Amino acid sequence: MKYGSPVYTDDAVPYDKLKWKYIHETVNHAETYVNGRVHTNGLENFWSLLKRGLKGTYVAVEPFHLERYIDEQVFRFNNRATADNPLNDSDRFLLALSQVSNKRLTYKELTGKSENTSVSTTPEPF
Repeated sequence: MKYGSPVYTDDAVPYDKLKWKYIHETVNHAETYVNGRVHTNGLENFWSLLKRGLKGTYVAVEPFHLERYIDEQVFRFNNRATADNPLNDSDRFLLALSQVSNKRLTYKELTGKSENTSVSTTPEPF
């Protein structure tokens, strides 16, 4: 994220230091869930969809691949159909293909069995 970007969170203490680098605005969920443009509904929606996918669709997620599952969910979320962005499945498929064109990922890199992996690993979160 760029320095000075707006960041909206709830008023939990761990987020207090964000104001040092970002335009940090909060919403106190004990009082309200929306304060003008400040809310956390989009992020809560994203995490809900991610958890539903991890527990329902992808039931045996390895920690090594967790970053890839999150990347897939980010792509789906950022390219979902809205009134301003009426995408269909064909549009999303063509967009996904355009982003992998001329990129090579070997089986060894995918499984982490190569010493020169171009894929980052994610530490186990649990």
